[in-house]
Amino acid sequence: MSHPVSTVGVKLATACLACSISLGAAAQSASASAEPASAASASSPAVESRDKPSSKPRTASKSPKKHALDHSGKTQRGKASYYAKRFAGRKMADGTPMNPQADIAASKTLPLGTKAEVKNLENGKSEVVEIRDRGPYVDGRIVDLSPKVAEKLDIVEDGVAPVEVRPIEVPQPDGSVKLGDGARDNGASSSGR
Repeated sequence: MSHPVSTVGVKLATACLACSISLGAAAQSASASAEPASAASASSPAVESRDKPSSKPRTASKSPKKHALDHSGKTQRGKASYYAKRFAGRKMADGTPMNPQADIAASKTLPLGTKAEVKNLENGKSEVVEIRDRGPYVDGRIVDLSPKVAEKLDIVEDGVAPVEVRPIEVPQPDGSVKLGDGARDNGASSSGR
């Protein structure tokens, strides 16, 4: 009598295994045809992997990586985007809440506390910001701006614009402050912080 039960158990296990393999292949096929991660926005919701039940949730955008800090004060060029309104009040990398009305920005490579001039290369408008957060984590973007700064630079309508970021004052690892490329045009003086 135990023989038919074990046969039923083996058949049931085989059927379950076949279903999970076909579901895993379907999930892989769907994810292979999905939009590439670099084209997705950094605010995309987490998507759980179905190929491995024990895998952690992943996001459509690239995970934040550790980037080497750039203390050189050299000008950077790339694209700017800006914080969505839903980020208002969220804690930034420096521990303060994100204030959409402040002249602040996020950078992957500039040290926190850096003051920099951000210039919209399409219209020549520029604003001075303080780096208080990390990001953006989308390829080609070098700075995320507060909504107030994005408005001043006329970036809100398009959402992204080519910019030049010229550091003015760059905090150094030893506690001093280095004058950057933007210091000449903005009249900054070394404060020796």
